[in-house]
Amino acid sequence: MAVLSAKLASAALAFILVAASLGLIEAREAGIGIGIEIGARGKPRQREFDYFNLALQWPGTYCQRTRHCCSSNACCRGSNSPSVFTIHGLWPDYNDGTWPACCTRKHFDEKEISTLLDPLEKYWPSLSCGNPSSCHEKHGTCSAPVTGDEYNYFLTTLNVYFKYNVTKVLNEAGYVPSNTEKYPLGGIVSAIQNAFHATPKLACRNGAVEELHICFYKDFKPRDCVVGSSSSSDVLSSSNSCPNYISLPAYASLGAGNAESKISWVPDDVL
Repeated sequence: MAVLSAKLASAALAFILVAASLGLIEAREAGIGIGIEIGARGKPRQREFDYFNLALQWPGTYCQRTRHCCSSNACCRGSNSPSVFTIHGLWPDYNDGTWPACCTRKHFDEKEISTLLDPLEKYWPSLSCGNPSSCHEKHGTCSAPVTGDEYNYFLTTLNVYFKYNVTKVLNEAGYVPSNTEKYPLGGIVSAIQNAFHATPKLACRNGAVEELHICFYKDFKPRDCVVGSSSSSDVLSSSNSCPNYISLPAYASLGAGNAESKISWVPDDVL
């Protein structure tokens, strides 16, 4: 009898393991301590993110990469080319420096955000002629536990962008676009800290600001992008691609002659 009970117990455990691997049950519910959740196709589910990272691009630096124009490239809009920080994405991140991606199989549907296309084309433009990012670089679907569906994700991002207006903060502090001036990195960081009570992160290219990141808790209250930062040296080391004095170059549009053309908005690295 004991032998039969042992065989039944062994068979039951085997069934639990097989069922978990096929996605019929979650391993943690089976009580066997595997420590991961098995998805519908037997793949581990990504855990929910820790915070939001609002990534902004400076067109004056980024558009210097442009070697040719296309209808989707906002760098080629002539007088309508962007002259403020624009949105690169609202990214869900983990505190350990990694991030989730492609959390659902949902595809981007422009019809769902048709009423938002005008501000998206202006404040969230593509600054290149490249193809849409691959699945591994798309983060928007992983924001769903907080932002909800596609429409609310884009609306939320626009609202956060407008509320925490980095361009306005820097201009009011005297940091304006210039092809001759150099500004102290510490001064730009301090201007953001004073306005939002949180520490940003910057990325530079050839001594010019290319990206600026503002981070938020899940309730969209600002938080430090540098986890555990407590000194100015921590803050500046988080922007280690930037020298001590940096520029905010003014951008002279390439003007491809298609500035007024109506194009379909293409999301850049979001879903």
